[in-house]
Amino acid sequence: MSVLLVGVSHRTAPVPVLERVAVTDTDRPKLIDKLLASSHISEAMIVSTCNRVEVYAVVDAFHGALTEVGEILADHSGLDLTALHAHAYVRYSEAAVEHLFAVASGLDSMVIGEQQILGQIRSAYASSDAQQAAGRVVHELAQQALRVGKRVHSETGIDSAGASVVSVALDRAAGIIGEGGLVGRTAVVVGAGSMGGLSVAHLTRAGIERIVVVNRTQERAEHLAETARSNGVDADVAFDQLSAAMAQADVMVTCTGAVGAVVTLADVHRALAEPDRDNTKHLVICDLGLPRDIDPAVAGLPGVTVLDMETLQRDPAAGAAASDADAARTIVAGELATYLAGQRLAEVTPTVTALRQRAADVVEAELMRLDSRLPGLDDPQRDEVARTVRRVVDKLLHAPTVRVKQLASAPGGDSYAAALRELFELSPGSPAAVATPTDLVDGDRTGRDLQA
Repeated sequence: MSVLLVGVSHRTAPVPVLERVAVTDTDRPKLIDKLLASSHISEAMIVSTCNRVEVYAVVDAFHGALTEVGEILADHSGLDLTALHAHAYVRYSEAAVEHLFAVASGLDSMVIGEQQILGQIRSAYASSDAQQAAGRVVHELAQQALRVGKRVHSETGIDSAGASVVSVALDRAAGIIGEGGLVGRTAVVVGAGSMGGLSVAHLTRAGIERIVVVNRTQERAEHLAETARSNGVDADVAFDQLSAAMAQADVMVTCTGAVGAVVTLADVHRALAEPDRDNTKHLVICDLGLPRDIDPAVAGLPGVTVLDMETLQRDPAAGAAASDADAARTIVAGELATYLAGQRLAEVTPTVTALRQRAADVVEAELMRLDSRLPGLDDPQRDEVARTVRRVVDKLLHAPTVRVKQLASAPGGDSYAAALRELFELSPGSPAAVATPTDLVDGDRTGRDLQA
C-alpha cells in the first residue's frame, strides 16, 4: 500500500479555481466517505486551507486510485476533468510524504514559514480519524508530519518573515491607511475561527483601539471579543449590524470559509452612506476567505481597497530568508529518510516473523518425529535435544534476519524481504508491485498535471 497525493494550491491554480475546489468542514466528511467507497482506497485524509486542497489516500493501485480521486474532486468542484488536470499536481509514495513534510514545515505556504498550517493538518487528521478513515499509514504519516513541522519552527528562523497570511495582509493594510498604521484605529473581524483568532491577535499587537467581531455563532464571537478585551482592546460583538460596524472601521478582516460572498456590494454601500461615517477614512478590507467573502464588485468603490488572496500571493513579504528555508529543507530531508527507513523496516518485520515461525514449526515437527522414532528418550534427554536444535536454528537465522532488516531500511530494500518470502514460501501470491508513475512525479517535486 502506498500514499497518493492529489492537490491544488496557490502555486498551481488561480484564486477562482481554488474557490471552486475549496473543501469546507461540512464538505470534508462527505468527500472522505466517497474516497473510502472507492475500490482502490483504504485510508484518506483531506488537508484544506485558504490556499490549498490536498487529498492524501492510501492506495493499492496508482492509476485506478488517481482516476477515482480525480473524479471525486471534479464532481465536488463542478470542474470538468480537463480543467482540473490543468491545475492539479500529483505525488506518489516517497514524493507524497516529502510534500506533506514540506507543507507542515511552512515551506510550501503562500507566506513561507507560517505556522497555522500545523493546526490545519491536525484538524485534517482529527476529521479523518473521527470517520475511521485514518489507519496505520495515515496516522503515522500525519503524526510524523506534525513533528517535522514543530522541529522546523523550533530549530530554524523560517517563520521570521511572518507568522501567517494574516500578518502580511495587515501589514499591507497598515501601509495603505498611512501615518500611524493601525494604532488607535477601529477594526471589524468577520469570522471567529482560527483565522479570526489570528487576526485579533495581530490587530492587538499592532495597537488597534477597537475591534468588532461579527460571526454567525454568538458564543464564539463573544469568546473572541473577550480575548481582545483581556489584552486591553475595546471589543464588541455585532450580528445584524454589519454595515453599521463597517461605517466606523478603518480595516476589516473577513475569514469565514462560507460558500459565497458574506459581504455584498450593498452592505458596503450602506456602510459608506451611514450618517456617522467619516468620509475622510479609507476602508481597507482583507478578504482571507476561500471562497471569497467579499463581492468582487466592492473593489471598484472609491475609498475602499480590497486585499484578497490573489493580491497577497504577489506580496514580496511572503518569503523567508534563503538560509532559513535551506535549513528547513535539510531537516525535512533528514526526517524523510528516517521515516522511510522506519516504514521499510515495518514492512519487512512480518516477513522476519513469518520466517522464524516457519523455523519453529519445522523444529516442533522434527521433535515429534524424533519422539516416534526414539520413544525411550527420557524428559531430560529430550529437552536437551530440543534446546540444541533450537539453538542451531536460531544461530542460522540470526545473521540473515538482522541483515535483511538492515538492508530493508535502504531504498529498494523491500526486494530482500521479497526474496525471503519467495525462497521460504512465506507469502505465496505476494502483492504485485504498483508501477511508479514516473510520468507524473517529476524530479524537482513541482506541480504536474493530473493526467495519467
